[in-house]
Amino acid sequence: MPLEGFEEYQKRSFCRDVRCPTQLELDTKTEGSPEYQEVREKCRECGAWKFHKWLTERGFLVLKPKA
Repeated sequence: MPLEGFEEYQKRSFCRDVRCPTQLELDTKTEGSPEYQEVREKCRECGAWKFHKWLTERGFLVLKPKA
């Protein structure tokens, strides 16, 4: 649970902001579908994905002040 006055990072926010081609393709698929899962596997090769996974595995929480 985030601290009062802060909000937690929403998954794939960075990917959407940088217009990642894989994310753009994911946005055309139905979440949870076999096609979605197939495209999502590409994310495991991404440095941003690996870094976020590393953070969460070690208990880090990414927060920002609410606007």
